[in-house]
Amino acid sequence: MTATLLFVVLPYVSIAIFIGGHVWRYRYDKFGWTTRSSQLYERRLLRIGSPLFHFGILLVALGHIGGLVIPESWTDAVGVSETAYHAVAVALGGVAGFMTLAGAAILIYRRRTVGPVFSATTRNDKIMYVLLIGTIVLGLGATVLGNLTGHPHDYRLTVSPWFRSIFYFQPDSNLIMSAPIGFRLHAIAAWILFAFWPFSRLVHVFSAPVGYLTRPYIVYRSRDQITGSRAPRRGWEIPAKAPLDR
Repeated sequence: MTATLLFVVLPYVSIAIFIGGHVWRYRYDKFGWTTRSSQLYERRLLRIGSPLFHFGILLVALGHIGGLVIPESWTDAVGVSETAYHAVAVALGGVAGFMTLAGAAILIYRRRTVGPVFSATTRNDKIMYVLLIGTIVLGLGATVLGNLTGHPHDYRLTVSPWFRSIFYFQPDSNLIMSAPIGFRLHAIAAWILFAFWPFSRLVHVFSAPVGYLTRPYIVYRSRDQITGSRAPRRGWEIPAKAPLDR
């Protein structure tokens, strides 16, 4: 029953909230669909932490898409051995994970030590940081610990098929239950994060300046009244007209 709740019910509830929450947020809170940028308050730490975090999390996302969506049989078919795939995945995933954590640490330090930024931090932001960092730490820990002990788990035989089975509407919780506890905790934390996602600043991930492609040009007109080579005279410089003769 516990496995069914955590690895069958929770994923579907999270997906429903993720989709429905974004639709609701877009319809009723368009002005809140923002990151609430704090760049005006502090820039030095932001220039370091933001690129580290965003590039790192992008690589982490791409790695998860490749590992969870692409079956092992596909990589075998194109000549990529499991050893080569595992080596590349661990190397790139480790670098991306540590980049993300380093960037997040800088951003959190900035939010805690810079007064105006700390004042602009809401309770919602704090919950988001806890869920996001917790999910990343659990995933990175499961991968690193497995390799340090010399017994790395092949998640493409357990976690990946379970993940795909959810979208096939044939969820098989037995697959992920055979994975180490670290991978299971990582999956649970990820689904909780996805359920919270639409109600946090993370919605900005799905923002793109598409409107700029079709927006009409902005016409600027000068306020300069000069049309010739000589500036117009002030009102008091213009001589009064002589009265008409009767």
